[in-house]
Amino acid sequence: MDVDAFVETRRERLAMLADMVVPEDDWPSASKAGALRFLAGILRDRPDWGARLDALIAADDATEHEAWPWFARLVSGGFYADPSNGGNRDAVSWRMIGWRPEPLGGWPQTAAAAIPRTGLVHPRDLADRYDVIVVGSGAGGGVAASELAAAGRTVLVVEAGSWPDTEELARDHIRNPRSEWGVTPLSGPDGPDHPRVLGMPPRDRLMHPTDPEWGNNAFTVGGGTRVYGAQAWRFSPTDFHMASTYGVPADSALTDWPFGYDELEPYYLRAEWEMGVSGSGLRTPNGGDRSGPYPMPSLPGGVADAVLGRGAAALGFPTIAPPLLINSQPFQGRSACARCAMCVGFACPVDAKNGSQNTTLARALATGLCRIVVEARAQRLLVDAAGRVDGVRIAGGSGDGAWRRDVHAEQIVLAAGAIETARLLLNSRSDREPAGVGNDGDQVGRHLQGHVYAGATGIFDDDVVDLLGPGPSIATTVYQHGNPGIVGGGMLANEFVPTPSNTYRYLEDAGFLPAFGAESKSGMRRLANRMMRVMGPIQEVTSADARVTVDESVTDRWGVPVARLSGALHEEDLRARDFLADRAAEWLRASGARSVATTPRTAGGVPSSGQHQAGTCRMGDDPARSVVDPHGRVWGHPNLRIVDASVHVTNGGVNPVLTVVANAYRTMDAMLRES
Repeated sequence: MDVDAFVETRRERLAMLADMVVPEDDWPSASKAGALRFLAGILRDRPDWGARLDALIAADDATEHEAWPWFARLVSGGFYADPSNGGNRDAVSWRMIGWRPEPLGGWPQTAAAAIPRTGLVHPRDLADRYDVIVVGSGAGGGVAASELAAAGRTVLVVEAGSWPDTEELARDHIRNPRSEWGVTPLSGPDGPDHPRVLGMPPRDRLMHPTDPEWGNNAFTVGGGTRVYGAQAWRFSPTDFHMASTYGVPADSALTDWPFGYDELEPYYLRAEWEMGVSGSGLRTPNGGDRSGPYPMPSLPGGVADAVLGRGAAALGFPTIAPPLLINSQPFQGRSACARCAMCVGFACPVDAKNGSQNTTLARALATGLCRIVVEARAQRLLVDAAGRVDGVRIAGGSGDGAWRRDVHAEQIVLAAGAIETARLLLNSRSDREPAGVGNDGDQVGRHLQGHVYAGATGIFDDDVVDLLGPGPSIATTVYQHGNPGIVGGGMLANEFVPTPSNTYRYLEDAGFLPAFGAESKSGMRRLANRMMRVMGPIQEVTSADARVTVDESVTDRWGVPVARLSGALHEEDLRARDFLADRAAEWLRASGARSVATTPRTAGGVPSSGQHQAGTCRMGDDPARSVVDPHGRVWGHPNLRIVDASVHVTNGGVNPVLTVVANAYRTMDAMLRES
């Protein structure tokens, strides 16, 4: 598709339609702000949208055409996004609503250091054998690589994504993984080569990473920790004993973890110090005891603390600053947070956000014993004649540059995320295990879960936005457990500072803003800085029918069957979601919001996945009901371990990354004691 020719031949009509979305007033219209350049850029990502645009152009009344809501959102997204996307020339919309990306007072003089490509190995230089192969470089994989290399093992890390510089992941508001504009996120993966299937025949559909139901996590060195929001909560002691506390709801597979909070507590503390967490250390409702302080104090709060603090006091519940994997002061040679307005979904421009790539993985690579190969797909586990896993088949490239290697190791550690780890096991069939490695009990891929988010959006009479990043500064854990008639619950906190394009969507979704026209534009000027969101994840009830399987009829570019996601949320999840949304709305009203709207109460007909995906290789004491033992070993394969969230029995009512890191340390300790 010749995008430039497409746009040029339709210039007059496209400009007219774009200006119906964002008309000129005291500020430029969409077309004068660069909407056609923005649309051209979008079409380079999504040439399939050309036909939809043509149908809209040909319509007698474009505003009545089925594609109009999509077009209005897209043009508005470009108008409010970063100027490099082409639809916000000279940052006109940012000036219009008083938004800025940089910290108050400007950027500090010292920016993030360039990322050294230490340990990067070209596929042709891969050795035939390493002591350990680690698949995945995110939260769990980084810990595994660090601990094993420190113990003197030679380690190969296999990463499906690329290794972009910070600058590549620090700016784009449209291709941000926490924005849903239908284009490929810069943190990967790219679309055509990574399909998945949703649902079961005959009502299934092919998905690509541009689809919000694909279950995206960042495909990059550092995994999701490269661009996450970095909330570093510990699970509640009750989270480890959900079935004992609440019973087992009908049609669920709810069960207890094989160990409790006290077993994991010293590893939580270790994770907080090894990676760097800022927090208050105050005891929270439903929280567990701590054996030591956080390494850094909490980041200072702002306007939201005062506003929501008054509401919490009126309702009679305590609040706390959320713990964050973000430096509140210089730590381990990395800068303190600059308090910019772009955090969640972006790489940190001053290197104050602590992920695998600048902590555990960096230490592993610095030993000289760890190597990493990027843009490399683990196709299958290699199994010898005795049924022992002894390596990984790795592939990468495309066309004339395609390559494939069999690499062997004494130990294998999987950390590819709940969907891809399950897919790898299921695709690793052998005569001894025809259903896939570790799947004799038909447990691999079952119990897929993530986090349904619940919350509310409030409009205040006065400005409540101070653009003081990262955003979350006041939270309550009072609703994690003990809610009458609800199984579990969740944490609530004020949201990350939203980009202007996401602010537009939040206001429109809540019914506070028309999708297009003069009132939409003036409404953004009036409401953008008076909006506050309170959100949180709910503890999901696991179901054996929410699962990952593989689809033999659909393969990726290397011919490997793709993941099929099927099942749905449990009715208890929907009840907990609605309960938590009502509590968020109640908190906003008590804080002075004059208008409040809760998150949509949809039916939940698809499984939960995404950046908090978990549960597909659950841990347990019984091989018939679990995939790994309490120390992460795949049943029947003592040299194969899993250290991502797929081993989670339940996923908590808070962000799970700290639990992934802590359990990975625990698993590595057990592994090193055995050898």
